[in-house]
Amino acid sequence: MTLLFDRHRRIASPALAPADFDGRAKRPIELTIGLVNNMPDNALKATDHQIARLLQEAAPRPVRIRLHCFSLPSILRSRTAQSHVAQTYTDLDQLEGLGIDGLIVTGAEPVAANLRDEPYWPELASIIDWAKTNTRSTIWSCLAAHAAVLHLDDIERQRLAAKCSGIYECVKVQDDWLTRETRSSLKVPHSRLNAVNEPLLAARGYDILTRSAEVGVDIFARSMPSRFIFFQGHPEYDALSLQREYMRDIARFLAGQRDDYPRLPKSYFSAETEAVLNAFEARATAKRDPTLAAELPGLTLRPDLDSGAAQILFKNWIGFLANDR
Repeated sequence: MTLLFDRHRRIASPALAPADFDGRAKRPIELTIGLVNNMPDNALKATDHQIARLLQEAAPRPVRIRLHCFSLPSILRSRTAQSHVAQTYTDLDQLEGLGIDGLIVTGAEPVAANLRDEPYWPELASIIDWAKTNTRSTIWSCLAAHAAVLHLDDIERQRLAAKCSGIYECVKVQDDWLTRETRSSLKVPHSRLNAVNEPLLAARGYDILTRSAEVGVDIFARSMPSRFIFFQGHPEYDALSLQREYMRDIARFLAGQRDDYPRLPKSYFSAETEAVLNAFEARATAKRDPTLAAELPGLTLRPDLDSGAAQILFKNWIGFLANDR
């Protein structure tokens, strides 16, 4: 499969031939996919690479993908992140002219208590409206999912008592092309401070596709006429994403930038590492010192984190885009 990062070239969406996604295709297929990356600066490049890797691994050989990355101008970025955006991203005002087949919109680190008070809200709301009729399907991830259902149906997110972080078992609720060939139970990373109410989503016409007994709805969807797919979790995360977030939160606690010590991500670190981190928490809460972070030893993860769900979900999504069902 060919995947091209394309910044300057304007691409008309190709007329697609029917294809069999068992490796046979009547002729090559080209898809244009957009990634609106709203992740914090320290996760910006990692998210680019994670999405590109998933697209590359998930698409069959006849498919050629052009990936355009975008950033909302109202999200404040460091000088380094601004340089990365300037060098590798497409200007957001070109979104409409690129013939986008599928769009992926990531979450952002929350700043305001009310999503409508976030500085980027008008830009994000505009993208939600545009994507309804200008994409075949759009994936909304984490906070972006919460923003989309708020804008579309006035469904408010609810603040959790503690951050949801870890690997959670999620089961399929109903059959859908997106979850075809996935296991009945999926291991999905979650990292969020808020949640949306499943009964309210169902009452407003959303299809609940997967859920966790511990943390509620996981994947849900709605057709409008674009097929909107919503991830409360982060199936796209690589193995170290939760570790990087946890280390960031520890550093913020040690620097006095947050009051509470972060909870261990659930079902993520090995038992030995959890013991080390619990002992470190006792030291850190007894005496805050930013230099303590340098004393953390190497950390090890559980060996059974990846259920392969992300590759299958993205394979099915690409198949949907290519077949234009």
